[in-house]
Amino acid sequence: MDKISHIKQIISEINRLHRDFSNDYFETGKIEKINLSRTFQHVPVSHIYRYRLTLHESINDYLMTAQIDIKYFYRVKTRESIDDKIARFSNHEDQYPVNNWLNDIFGVRIILTTDEIKSVMDLLDDWQDELCLKNWYLRDKAGYRGLHIYFKNRNNFFFPWELQIWDIEDMQSNIQNHEKFKRNFISLCAKPRHS
Repeated sequence: MDKISHIKQIISEINRLHRDFSNDYFETGKIEKINLSRTFQHVPVSHIYRYRLTLHESINDYLMTAQIDIKYFYRVKTRESIDDKIARFSNHEDQYPVNNWLNDIFGVRIILTTDEIKSVMDLLDDWQDELCLKNWYLRDKAGYRGLHIYFKNRNNFFFPWELQIWDIEDMQSNIQNHEKFKRNFISLCAKPRHS
């Protein structure tokens, strides 16, 4: 199997895992289904936290079944990072649907070459329909560059997942960017409280 086929395989498998986990979580009748295409005022934060905790506790059970033949990294967003994102987006004058900005509670990252990324980008429009992807875009700003692909299985009750594809040439600058901007909440959480 060539590298592009492996990349399609990981995209397909992340989409399958997203669908399987989301169906197991939301379609059992144990959890209230809330339409995430609504703004934050209509989505209780407890709904977000419960989803994140369940995902954190069970994601490895799902990943063990994945047919993935390419090196990848993953993370479940921390509650502090979710709180930071909620605070930032709650203050926007224009309110966006929750599933447009809280689209990375679960994230996977792979590192490719420039040519491999170009090949993937040439195929993504076709894969978007074939694999039921939410959307994709190339983010290139403030010292960060990465191809972002989102999964929601055409369901507004499922929290989207994210795949970031980084160019190996951008890896160090992307890591520095994450340390500078994405981990800002850590310094805020570390400040001692005064009585």
